[in-house]
Amino acid sequence: MRRISVFGATGSIGENTLDLIGRRADYRVVALTGGRNVARLAELARSHRAEVAVTAYPACFSALKAALAGSGVDAAAGPEALVEAAGRPADWIMSAIVGAAGLAPGFAALAQGTTLALANKESLVAAGPVLMAEAARHGATILPVDSEHSAVFQALVGEDIAAVERVIITASGGPFRDWPAERLARATLAEAVAHPNWAMGQRISVDSASMFNKALELIETREFFGIAPGRIEVLVHPQSIVHALVGFSDGGLMAHLGPPDMRHAIGYALNWPARGALPVARLDLAALGSLTFEAPDPARFPALRLAREVMETGGLAGAAFNAAKEVALDHFIAGTIGFAAMAGVVEQTLDRLSSDPGLTIAPSSLDTVLAMDHLARVRAADAIADMSRKK
Repeated sequence: MRRISVFGATGSIGENTLDLIGRRADYRVVALTGGRNVARLAELARSHRAEVAVTAYPACFSALKAALAGSGVDAAAGPEALVEAAGRPADWIMSAIVGAAGLAPGFAALAQGTTLALANKESLVAAGPVLMAEAARHGATILPVDSEHSAVFQALVGEDIAAVERVIITASGGPFRDWPAERLARATLAEAVAHPNWAMGQRISVDSASMFNKALELIETREFFGIAPGRIEVLVHPQSIVHALVGFSDGGLMAHLGPPDMRHAIGYALNWPARGALPVARLDLAALGSLTFEAPDPARFPALRLAREVMETGGLAGAAFNAAKEVALDHFIAGTIGFAAMAGVVEQTLDRLSSDPGLTIAPSSLDTVLAMDHLARVRAADAIADMSRKK
């Protein structure tokens, strides 16, 4: 019996993971975690007979406990409870908490030397070297779950990384792929979350529309695979069929194709190192007819430029970049800044931190990463306040 925990169970990745787990009888669910949607968390914990369900918010504890009454599932709440749950023995743990909040539970999971299926890209963006070192120290395995990085991972099976000439990750372009730059300033939250291909949560949908999601994935590619930034490319591919391509020194390209269904990448990590049958659609290439690609427009999507500057800076710049992005996203969702202003907030935050000698120091521990995360959030809030005063 394989023991499984899912962090971020009520999000799209968590739900898809549990869909696959629910089709098998040889899995035992240890811990499920979520946020404020305690009704859904309790429902999932009951149906999968989890040992414990944890909400990240202490104020939601009473509601979760009441929803689990009589089920035999323990209830817990708060950041410390998340870390405790990540330390419960499990053979495979899905890390799908969105944002920097997923850092501490991910590190706790690695400490038990387990397999960590990583959908929390922020862990690598903010703390890549520390995270990879922690995995090596405990003999843990990290498997990528982002569709692009799963695609690269699969394309590299049996290959020599030294023969890799370039890696190309694709982006759908989101709902604003053809919008002129001046129209983006007026984009609404409802328009930003209307992704044409993928069914995702609110935050990642907005990140996709702004290309901040792809910016994070640029950094993630460098951190996970050790590919030099200049060898990582982004192509806009509206059909979302080709998830990534790996180019080799002989000029050949290895592409990974699949339907826009996260159960493929999740299922690959769940069954690795073998492959298992998955309930995903099979591609009909004749019906598709054609696949198209184009270069991203840097004027409309400055997040990609900022990500490359972050990789050039190194050190804790990734932690600052992610923290500023999260603050900017919070304010866009709340309606206090416009869509196009998010990139400006991130750029101003990085500018404000550029004179801080700590920005370029290589992270030595999770604590150093979290300290920069906190400082960047303060600077981002200052940048937003300045924007408001200038209106």
